[in-house]
Amino acid sequence: MYKYLYSIIYLSKIKLFITALAIFSNISYANESPNICSRDKHENAYTLIGYHEIADKSETLDPTYTVSPENFALQIEWLIKDGYHFVNVDDIIEYRKNGKHLPDHAVLITFDDGYKSVYQNAYPILKKYHIPFVIALVGSWLQDENQVDFAGNMISRDKFMSQNEIKEMVSSGLAEVASHSYNSHFGIVGNPQGNMEAALTTRAWFADKQAYEDETNYRHRIYLDLLKNNTFLEAYTGQKPRVMVWPYGNYNLETRQIAEQLGMPVGITLDDGSNTAKTPLWGLRRILVEGDMTHLDVKKNMMMRNANFTDDAQTTKGIQVDLDRIYDPDPVTQEKNLGVLLDRLQQLGVNTVYLKAFTDLDGNGAADAVYFRNKIIPMRADLFNRVAWQIATRTQVERIYALMPVLAWQLPKLNKASSNKVVSADLNSYSHSNPRLSPFSEKARKTIEQIYLGLARSVYIDGVLFDDDMVLSKFEDDSVDARQQYSRWGLHKCVRKIQANKNEFSRLTVLKTQYLDHFAMHLAHIVRDEQPGLLLAHKLNAQTILNKNMNQWYSQALDDSIKKYDYTIVMATPYSQEAHNRQNFYENLAINIKKQQCGLARTVLELQTADSKNDMMIPSQEIIKGIDYLYDLGIGHIAYSPDDILHDNPNTSMISEVFSHKPIQLNLASLEQYAASITNDDPNDYVRNDHDPIAHHHGRDDVHGIRVGHHHGYSIHNRQQVLDQRRRHAAEYKQPA
Repeated sequence: MYKYLYSIIYLSKIKLFITALAIFSNISYANESPNICSRDKHENAYTLIGYHEIADKSETLDPTYTVSPENFALQIEWLIKDGYHFVNVDDIIEYRKNGKHLPDHAVLITFDDGYKSVYQNAYPILKKYHIPFVIALVGSWLQDENQVDFAGNMISRDKFMSQNEIKEMVSSGLAEVASHSYNSHFGIVGNPQGNMEAALTTRAWFADKQAYEDETNYRHRIYLDLLKNNTFLEAYTGQKPRVMVWPYGNYNLETRQIAEQLGMPVGITLDDGSNTAKTPLWGLRRILVEGDMTHLDVKKNMMMRNANFTDDAQTTKGIQVDLDRIYDPDPVTQEKNLGVLLDRLQQLGVNTVYLKAFTDLDGNGAADAVYFRNKIIPMRADLFNRVAWQIATRTQVERIYALMPVLAWQLPKLNKASSNKVVSADLNSYSHSNPRLSPFSEKARKTIEQIYLGLARSVYIDGVLFDDDMVLSKFEDDSVDARQQYSRWGLHKCVRKIQANKNEFSRLTVLKTQYLDHFAMHLAHIVRDEQPGLLLAHKLNAQTILNKNMNQWYSQALDDSIKKYDYTIVMATPYSQEAHNRQNFYENLAINIKKQQCGLARTVLELQTADSKNDMMIPSQEIIKGIDYLYDLGIGHIAYSPDDILHDNPNTSMISEVFSHKPIQLNLASLEQYAASITNDDPNDYVRNDHDPIAHHHGRDDVHGIRVGHHHGYSIHNRQQVLDQRRRHAAEYKQPA
């Protein structure tokens, strides 16, 4: 019924690479080391594997996540044969809190929703091998006597476990009862346009009041729901939940704090990555098994997760979309523009969108309005949430970043921080022209924090891209607040005096860079509280790479950015910088990026589509040449900015074609080297032909190839499963198109 919304896993195509991985059949990956570029250098300590229904497809409610009894038995037998050891929730709590040793290759099995098929087809196998497991139950579904409202359809209560069946499993000592919410496993209206979004993490929109749910009522609603489920499940099963399995994988700071308050310190998510000594109990990561996955697919997934590749080493094929190009005072025209964007994204075949969340109405280089609700700066339109949700549920795009200024905010004049701006020590020399708030002003910082909090609570995003305004020139900042900070650093207060001392000036450049990055990380922490798993990206001017002396003009450095951010977006703008030879410009960038450890893995080159100096659009053919040349130089992550959706610039078919020249997987060699290091085999045994259609992305005709096992043979990414859940919402609750 919802097939068009789900990933269709092309296992027949993937089989070739799985066969290549079959050499690993006697190797377990649960405790292997992460790749060299992983943020978390700890080894994986345990793996969570999640299931839904265990039934034949003819008897299932949702075939996408239904594993056949035969396949489930094979997966369990494989885990046993390959030396995995099954653990329970107590083991993981003791490991995390008290350092209790876990067995090698530890695995915890979980089941969501409480389907009867789990009791009928999975429990006998679990009991046979004495395997502990978690069952996540939705109280309202169990309490209904005759029919259950399941995804908008009324189904028989008999599709779920009975009270006696649950009690039997609990009394065996194997089953741990977890909460899956009482009545929040559905979507609620999340914006004025009517999109249905996850109930536990969405502040509801009330059309009759033309207002959003406030924070007090939001927290109260979540508290009552989780409390009701705990009370019900304790009476119904005899076991009080201490584990919360988040519906659709959605959770935030508020929900997890409430869960902990109610005695559930353990939270099970759909976040990516391995579970290490650093993974908090409230954010355990899990592999979600889809219906057609074999034990080899599960093993492959474990390998990728344990290696902790960012985005599973997927190449970036990205574009910047300015909401100014979607916005229109007329709602009908605005929706029409959004429809054009969605169609265009599908045709382009891109997988990443940098969505500009602000506007600069007076053109002075500072944001004076935004497209999301907040308490600080005017909202031009409540548009970001709508556009981001539609992109996530209607296209193949897998990563949506909010493009946000860090310092370049033009606050309303009545705001007390509006005058706390960056000051130049030399008004007659070059300084960054756009007005910025001083990062050294506490008032300014707290004001910016509130803007980011508004973003975090009002939209669904996968990452934040910090704009190119996070800069301070050699003459900046000479404000009173900045001078006080310089004094605390043991420097002269005055920028001019610092410049006169070579050592102090060099030290100030480093300290300013670190200070700006620290503030950006603080902002990211605020957003990550609401958007767990958030990726961070930072725009960098190409001149800071090509000319080392320019670091003092920008307080930016490529090596620092690569170390601190998931991605560094280098603005490759040869036209704006009047480069006489564009190929040399690109080549020099590539050379410098390759010199950095993890440079290729974490750097995106963003090509310009407009020459603002000459007020002209760059021809599509020139953009294509640039992308192709960068691909030839070994650059895997490519984006362009901005995308003119209403004038087809750059040309849709040309961009789709050139992006198809690059396989979906980034740095196959690095992945093959990692795989080979586990077995001491020759990595050449696993190299795929880039011209092989199985390993190649073919633009428009293969748009679903990204949506599906979008890594074509390496890993099924949980991010894709979260997207599928959102798309399912769109169908279940008849979302506005």
